[in-house]
Amino acid sequence: MALDEALMRRAARTGDAVFRVYTWSSPTLSLGRNQPARGSYDLAVARELGVSFVRRPTGGRALLHHREVTYSATLPLSGEGPSQARAAYDFINSVLLVGLARLGVPAVRASETESLPPGLRPCFDVPAEHEIAVDGRKLVGSAQWRRDGALLQHGSILVEDDQPLIARLLTTSSGVTPKAATLAGALGYSPSVEQVAQPLRQSLEEATGRKVEPFALDGDLEADVESLRAIYDDTAWTWRR
Repeated sequence: MALDEALMRRAARTGDAVFRVYTWSSPTLSLGRNQPARGSYDLAVARELGVSFVRRPTGGRALLHHREVTYSATLPLSGEGPSQARAAYDFINSVLLVGLARLGVPAVRASETESLPPGLRPCFDVPAEHEIAVDGRKLVGSAQWRRDGALLQHGSILVEDDQPLIARLLTTSSGVTPKAATLAGALGYSPSVEQVAQPLRQSLEEATGRKVEPFALDGDLEADVESLRAIYDDTAWTWRR
């Protein structure tokens, strides 16, 4: 989270855009920026299951990072209006859809949607407008944050469906968690992060007409990461709401 926000700050300073693909070292529940969560999760159960918590700078609802692939996109914005953010969202989704098609996943933009507030229902409960789905079930959950002329978009692409575990962490019942779409279900095997990242990279190069190069960790970026890490490690931020 700290690196993603630091890359967003760099996008505002330099105009550099970065598309990052990564996984997590241990199961982690990420909370949306404005999601009420304090007192809603059983921390003793989480410790028993080996699940950590973090609050994202981006919006949306809770999702479990475990057998999935996370992406982040940071880019400058020429304006602050919602049309800029929507255009970025559509572009990123187009890159994802072409990359997933290269991988062999028949994903589409969801047409039947439901608008949900940032409550305790899990992120992969139902697809929101234009989110990426397979057979009507959500495959990719995405959320944005805009600040100071730059945008950060986070997303999670499920390899396996571990999201029902979220219900076991809640202090009150949330009902039955609908099944989400997964890469394993669509492909018949569980791809590695490298197998997912490669077609996404090819799709991004095709969409931009530019070769994708690794981003550099310069001094300003490293300093931002160090200062931001303290914020995201602080329980006051994680349980601020």
